[in-house]
Amino acid sequence: MAAYYHLKPSGVQHMFNLKGGNHETVLTSERYLTKQGAQGGIASVKVNAPIDARYINRTSTGGAPYFVLKAANGEIIGTSEMYSTAAARDVGIAWVKTNAPTANTVE
Repeated sequence: MAAYYHLKPSGVQHMFNLKGGNHETVLTSERYLTKQGAQGGIASVKVNAPIDARYINRTSTGGAPYFVLKAANGEIIGTSEMYSTAAARDVGIAWVKTNAPTANTVE
C-alpha cells in the first residue's frame, strides 16, 4: 500500500495521520473541530508539502530531531515523528514532499 492519510475522530474532534505503506505514522495533524476542517488540513498538506520553505526543523526537549510543516499563513498543519538523527529527519521530509501530494484518504 502506498502512502495515505488516515482521517479519524479524536474525542469530539477530528485529526489525521499521514502514514507510509508500512502503516507507520510520518506526520500528525492538529485536532480540528469538524471532519471538514480535518479534510481541509489534508488539502493544505497536499499543497504545501512540496515547498521547501514550509518545513521547520526542530529538536525535542529530549534531543530528538523532528520537523513541522506550516501552511502559507504560518499555521502548523503537521508535526513529524521523532527521529534518531537529523539525517533521518531529512529523509522523512523528502518522503513527505514526494508522497503527501498524491496520497489518498482513508477513514
